[in-house]
Amino acid sequence: MKFATTVAEVRRWRRDVRGSVGLVPTMGALHAGHLSLVHAARRENDRVAATLFVNPTQFGPAEDLARYPRELDRDRRLLEEAGCDLLFAPTVAEMYPPGAETTIDVGSVAARLEGERRPGHFRGVATVVMKLLQIAAPDRAYFGEKDAQQLAVVRRMAADLDVPVEIRGCPIVREPDGLAMSSRNAYLSPEERKAAVVISRALDAAERCWRDGERRGLALRDAMRRVLAAEPRAHVDYTVVADAATFLELAEPSDTVLLLLAVRIGATRLIDNRRLE
Repeated sequence: MKFATTVAEVRRWRRDVRGSVGLVPTMGALHAGHLSLVHAARRENDRVAATLFVNPTQFGPAEDLARYPRELDRDRRLLEEAGCDLLFAPTVAEMYPPGAETTIDVGSVAARLEGERRPGHFRGVATVVMKLLQIAAPDRAYFGEKDAQQLAVVRRMAADLDVPVEIRGCPIVREPDGLAMSSRNAYLSPEERKAAVVISRALDAAERCWRDGERRGLALRDAMRRVLAAEPRAHVDYTVVADAATFLELAEPSDTVLLLLAVRIGATRLIDNRRLE
């Protein structure tokens, strides 16, 4: 596996390799969810490139940029074992040279939920993803469906700007007890880790209502809230039943919905979702 830290190195590598390339952008602290993206890219492409960059522009002033886990040596080994051909791990100065000012505002899909609560977050995501797509020039790029709104933002950007890359969403990978895998799970104490299972249990409760024929958005939302209210360590940011394309909240019956929630367990903010069809 080639290890690159500069844009020029990646572009030389891309010029020299033949066949299709799948790109897996990450912020590191890799887990099985990230590696599932690498495996999907490996199956569908001749070469796989991964990026490891903790992007400062998608963190707010009060968020966890300074303490976000950084484990380069471990991540490098895991990617090589998973069959990665290139790892691009740039510095902040390499990605944002002095004088860089251009950003990307994706519009309405980025304005709700996470975008409303984390101003500037999706502008940072869209800008860095566009830069990575321009640098690596992949045929396909792979993102986890756990960050459902992020995936929608990237797809909207790629469509609107005619980016010649297929944006692929891959299923959420969960722990045996149902908790969605996330790099931020490492922040949880043992007691908080046990409490965090309430997030997937809330989604299960709403899904059971759906399977029983409930289609009203408010009823599905209330099913999630009842479960979350029973866990004293869980502090709800939002529970939303939304249209899967627009992320607008649904109050009336619908045949395709996305359950979305953001919950703080102690000081750790976790998100999860489930699509119901």
